[in-house]
Amino acid sequence: MRSAILAFATGAAALQLQPALPPASIMLAGAITTIATCLLLRGLPRAITSGLLLGFFWAASCAHLALHDALPHHDEGRDITVTGIVASLPHRFDGGVRFQFDVARTETRDATVPPRIVLSWYGAAAADPAFVHPGERWRLVVRLQRPHGNANPHGFDYEAWLLEQGVRATGYVRPAGSRNQRLADWSPGVGYAIERARGYLRARILAVLDGQPYAGVIVALVIGDQRGIDQDDWDVFNRTGISHLVSISGLHITMVAGLAAWIVASLWRRSFWTDAQLPLILPAQKAAVLAGATVALMYVLLAGFGVPAQRTFYMLAVVASAVWCGRIASSSHVLCLALGIVVLLDPWAMLWPGFWLSFGAVAAILYACSGRLGERTRGWRAGLLVAARTQWAVTIGLAPLTLLLFGQVSLVSPLANAVAIPVISQFVTPLALVGSILPSPLAGLVLGTAHLGIELLAWPLQRLAAPALAVWTAPAPAPWILGLALIGTAWMLAPRGWPQRWAGFAAWTPLLTQLPTAPPPGAFTVTAFDVGQGMALLVETHRHRLLYDTGPQYAPGASGATRVILPYLRGRGIGRLDTLVVSHSDLDHVGGADAVLQTLEVGEVKSSLPPAHPLLRLAPHRQRCLAGQGWEWDGVRFEMLAPDAASYANARLKANARSCVLRVSAGGKAILLAGDIEAAQEAALLRLGAPQLRADVLLAPHHGSGTSSTASFLQAVGPSLGIFQVGHRNRYRHPKKEVYARYAEHGIRRLRTDERGAVTLRFGAALQVETHRETHARYWHGR
Repeated sequence: MRSAILAFATGAAALQLQPALPPASIMLAGAITTIATCLLLRGLPRAITSGLLLGFFWAASCAHLALHDALPHHDEGRDITVTGIVASLPHRFDGGVRFQFDVARTETRDATVPPRIVLSWYGAAAADPAFVHPGERWRLVVRLQRPHGNANPHGFDYEAWLLEQGVRATGYVRPAGSRNQRLADWSPGVGYAIERARGYLRARILAVLDGQPYAGVIVALVIGDQRGIDQDDWDVFNRTGISHLVSISGLHITMVAGLAAWIVASLWRRSFWTDAQLPLILPAQKAAVLAGATVALMYVLLAGFGVPAQRTFYMLAVVASAVWCGRIASSSHVLCLALGIVVLLDPWAMLWPGFWLSFGAVAAILYACSGRLGERTRGWRAGLLVAARTQWAVTIGLAPLTLLLFGQVSLVSPLANAVAIPVISQFVTPLALVGSILPSPLAGLVLGTAHLGIELLAWPLQRLAAPALAVWTAPAPAPWILGLALIGTAWMLAPRGWPQRWAGFAAWTPLLTQLPTAPPPGAFTVTAFDVGQGMALLVETHRHRLLYDTGPQYAPGASGATRVILPYLRGRGIGRLDTLVVSHSDLDHVGGADAVLQTLEVGEVKSSLPPAHPLLRLAPHRQRCLAGQGWEWDGVRFEMLAPDAASYANARLKANARSCVLRVSAGGKAILLAGDIEAAQEAALLRLGAPQLRADVLLAPHHGSGTSSTASFLQAVGPSLGIFQVGHRNRYRHPKKEVYARYAEHGIRRLRTDERGAVTLRFGAALQVETHRETHARYWHGR
């Protein structure tokens, strides 16, 4: 059974790597092959082969059904009136609210809307916590688009997440006055009731802890909603390796279920003191496991049914079933059954780090500790020994996986978890759960005490997270490096008596000593990120790196840097930039600069920002961009072509006109990064002469706006490739049709980041071009 389940999960994982779904003929052939395999093979070959085929084609069937409900292209961007129900816990942000919406009826004639969509509602009224609640029925005028997300290496795949959630369109509510109307305060439904309960508990906690810095952490522990935790706090939790505790984790669910089972068992056995005599009707052990499983299910539902919570509940349910039926269930069977159920119900679960970390942690603990403790002693020393071995197993067991998923491992995690696990699991979480349901006078006291526990814990965690050596960073390992590290991990965690267990650490050597890849001397690489409507490009030489702009700011605490650039750099193992060039002060270029400067070591900042700009206070070494500046790294020449000194003295100029224009060249190949310059600045650059402007690749000025990319400028630059960094269906309609056509008229190949994802250019003896949506194509992209 275990082999079949593991093969089933492997087959489902293989489907998620496919660029296209198998057609109906292949699906039919797969079904026939699976039946033939079951009839012809026996034993382990049949289990593995049939499991692989079943997993692959089960995931394919689920994907076909999920993609069936699509928003037609002709319905994108038009006003559509829909009636439906608020289906999720609303997320409020500065200036609005976001929620999932179950569409019951489409009132606009000839419009087709998928059954579930995600809507954003902007405005001061929408941001009011009392404005929208789960389960409410509304008539709304919306404007929708098909699922789309930024596509970058080591980045979050928003389109895959929407597919898993069953969301096939996103959009926003139009300001339509009385046409947007609440039709009913409540609509029946189990899911809506759960979401309404979650919303009630969140509102109650936030009201009691109004203004407290860690109220979002308490909310996360009670209902699993982590969106209220500040990014600064997340940085501390991630660097200390305790982020798994700041949620409804398996540890918390097991604790609550165990407490419920113990209470019911105690009361059940003592029912002989009453006339009920319940143990004669149902054994106390069965009543206890039934109560524990029921309470675990309720807690998991409040948690939003995330993968770690699912895994824990299914494991508890399997154990409860075994006890109820009088069977003995081995730990490996329980884990495999939980894995099979998760993949069966959600084939996309394995796309997310939580799946691998959750099952990986339990597998490491079972492998390292189950049946191997060997101690006969009892008491606190034995408890400490078990806790230490468990923490050792998790730390060592998950280190290679954590480096693969996040590009870093917390070195202070064992110490931080030794303190945080008892504080959060045995003190804060029980108080938070009890305080969330107590009446007001007591709720304030209990929740306040829980919050105090988090505050007291935060102080040592912040000190542990502060040193640079608190975290080990390395590039995401290649498959052979990861495989070797996993073998070494299994060797180190092997049972006592295994020869030379310490030697397993030698297999980690490639994992710990690998360096970021770099182009050879005399060559350079440029990565144009897909950051939406904004600019951000990384230029790499053999030993140096330069970041040109940092993308837009999406919301407070969220920017092109936090969502795209920094995850990419972590995945590459890059922790330092030699130069940051901020072309000008527009928010779509400077939006992530503060996050870059606060997170990375930056040698110097070159910009055209005004002297009073707050960003400059974060830059220890700064310099104005000025025409005539130049330097050379590893045989690669960097030349600043604009702005000139006179532009800084002209107060009437817009920020666009002072964009830092940078030309990078080596070996007869060049790229021109033109920022947001417009026709007047292009004309000024033409006076430099064509040889100084000539480039093989041109970053389209001002995202391809109608005020730039003049014919004379394109002719002078003479690129073979033009890159347009633009947002999908952006409100500026960049690039303009006439400008986009002008590039084609000049024989210039055109690449748009909203269509192709991140673009990687390798300048060497020849120019090599790679786009993320082509090299990492998945069947859900653009669907």
